[in-house]
Amino acid sequence: MGFFPDEVVLQILARLPVKSLFKAKTVCKLWYRLASDKYFIRLYNEVSGKNPMVLVEISDSTESKSSLICVDNLRGVSEFSLDFLKDRVKVRASCNGLLCCSSIPDKGVFYVCNPMTREFKLLPKSRGRPVTRFYPDGEAMLVGLACDLSRNKFNVVLAGHHRTFGHRPDGTFICLIFDSDSNKWRKFLSFQEDHFTHMNKNQVVFVNGALHWLTASCSYILALDLDYEIWRKISLPDEVSYRTGNRVYLLESSGCLSLIQISDAWMKIWVMKDYERELWHIVDRVSLRCIRGLVPGIFPITQTGEYVFLATHKQVLVYHQRSRVWKEMYSVKNSATCPLWFSAHAFQSTIFPCDLGLVNI
Repeated sequence: MGFFPDEVVLQILARLPVKSLFKAKTVCKLWYRLASDKYFIRLYNEVSGKNPMVLVEISDSTESKSSLICVDNLRGVSEFSLDFLKDRVKVRASCNGLLCCSSIPDKGVFYVCNPMTREFKLLPKSRGRPVTRFYPDGEAMLVGLACDLSRNKFNVVLAGHHRTFGHRPDGTFICLIFDSDSNKWRKFLSFQEDHFTHMNKNQVVFVNGALHWLTASCSYILALDLDYEIWRKISLPDEVSYRTGNRVYLLESSGCLSLIQISDAWMKIWVMKDYERELWHIVDRVSLRCIRGLVPGIFPITQTGEYVFLATHKQVLVYHQRSRVWKEMYSVKNSATCPLWFSAHAFQSTIFPCDLGLVNI
């Protein structure tokens, strides 16, 4: 590589998997210096952002253990573990290479980790333990993770209906926000009457400094501006059909909000091109005729402008928009306890510089 300019070396290193990149850094002092530079970290994250993946938690029939499967359109399927957390956890949210996980045995314990670099942070418990006062079972209804690569920070959001001990819920919506800069939680209250399906909760989208959830009624998107701590409602495209059998999902596409509607015969994709004016544009209309038998149980998970990843009960499929070709990327071989779509998240591999108290394993 001594014959190549530094910029060429950077472009090559930026396209390596994280594990291969770490090995490459040990080859020589030049590669170590180049791969440790802030410019390279931004470049690597930008390149990886163009190749979103699907992260699926696979549990065996006995539920005694689970593993994480990463389905990559370029490199295929790989398996990795969160054993470095030394805890039994459930993945609650994913954003820009980081995962927010909750402890299964210890309610109210949350971690933020980068599974590729095996770095993590155990979040401090908030004062007064307000997490235990979420209605109805003490668990937050919404869990969101916002990893802002440009500002080198992340936020974790726990939100849900509030219940004062010994009283019925009064409609108060409590929101707790963890800020990695201050290493503290802050809280604010509002009044929300929204409900969310399991997929609505899984498909939280971070764009434009806000977290977004699609409501169960599919009547609008509920957004939380993290800087101003304000909830707002965003309208859906006028063309969205609410006929029986139609399903709507919220995804991210190249830094923009995207909406996918699946009916018996078609998959329609919209992208919000103008966030402030809430202007949606339809970008594709896909016939589902060739996968007709799978349509009732298929769920879109992540996408780019070139392909869409979808999960069924036992398969992960990818649809290539240019060639109009469907391809099976992964299939469960054993008896899983839950459908793949139940625990599927959008994911991308990043080297987020976790220097904010994160422990390097």
